Amino acid sequence: MACNSCTTEKGGQPKGCKNNGTCGTDSCNKLTVFDWLANMSLPNGQEPFKGVEVRFKNGRKQYYKNTENLSLSIGDIVATQAKSGHDVGMVTLTGELVRVQMKRKKIDIDDSEEVLKIYRKASQKDIDIWSDSRDKEEPMKVKARQFAIDLNLKMKISDIEFQGDGSKVTFYYTAEERVDFRELIKVFAREFKTRIEMRQVGFRQEAARLGGIGSCGRELCCSTWLTDFRSVSTSAARYQQLSLNPLKLAGQCGKLKCCLNYELDAYLDALKAFPKNETKLYTEKGTAICQKTDIFKGLLWYAYEGEWMNWHVVTAEQANEIIAKNKKKEKVTSLEEYAAEHTKDTKTEFENVVGQDSLTRFDNPKSKKKRNKNRNRNKNRNQRQNAKKN
Repeated sequence: MACNSCTTEKGGQPKGCKNNGTCGTDSCNKLTVFDWLANMSLPNGQEPFKGVEVRFKNGRKQYYKNTENLSLSIGDIVATQAKSGHDVGMVTLTGELVRVQMKRKKIDIDDSEEVLKIYRKASQKDIDIWSDSRDKEEPMKVKARQFAIDLNLKMKISDIEFQGDGSKVTFYYTAEERVDFRELIKVFAREFKTRIEMRQVGFRQEAARLGGIGSCGRELCCSTWLTDFRSVSTSAARYQQLSLNPLKLAGQCGKLKCCLNYELDAYLDALKAFPKNETKLYTEKGTAICQKTDIFKGLLWYAYEGEWMNWHVVTAEQANEIIAKNKKKEKVTSLEEYAAEHTKDTKTEFENVVGQDSLTRFDNPKSKKKRNKNRNRNKNRNQRQNAKKN
């Protein structure tokens, strides 16, 4: 889903967004909320909700109060109140849905410290200053990173955001430990000649601001629709029987992937029908210990103590049946009586129907006859060339 300015040019090349994230449709921005109440009229005598959602750089959103009763719609550029000066952003949501969003995030519209005001619709002068400030951010970020390296600070400046009037710039950084950046702020103020604010963000917040493509091939969840970051532990991977490989389980932020929690509830519900792995099965042949579990097929692999190489497959129902007998101090003869048949995977043989060469064609060594033939041909060619020169 994208606006008309993000279509393709002739030849299939992408045109790209020519509005720098300020297009009126607001359909190519991150964390966009669809206003499903836009076509519904309010009851007679009820005033429209004065709260307005305004988006700034990289999906940063804040809620403001429309005290001037301006006629605002999605996509309008507005000048908003800031702690000093004013900021410029784009309206992303109006009406009753803003009331729902603010209630969900527990924001009180009457709180003057948290909910600021909207001054006016941005004039052309406001937009020009805002655009010029945005153009300075990238070269300033390169210089700021070099200053931090020169001062040997263990921090990473991930993003820079100018205030709409250009009077203040916010540096977003990540760090493992506490950083003393007092000297860095002096260097920034002397070099950039503006007010400086340093704001530390987490690694997940950094990935959400910058965006990117995950290992699944899709855009990062945190930069498109995920708004709350719940804790993810390695137990989620263990329940889903995933390999505890940090390279595969970690996302762009270096932390465990948020998607590990998506299917965790389904796995926990399925595991309720399985016995615990530490539960032993007592038979007349010996004591069996669980070695492996297949949740999808509902199978468990057990091995007798002392015979670890021989695994016996039983279903979850059969294992529960044996455990129930063991609780009654009864033993079954052996696991072979309950062993399920293995389902052998049929090997799929692919045929070369396109006419392509074999992928293993370079594995076979060349024949000596062909090699000698090429050597003699090159030797005769060199002799003829030398004879012509003489």
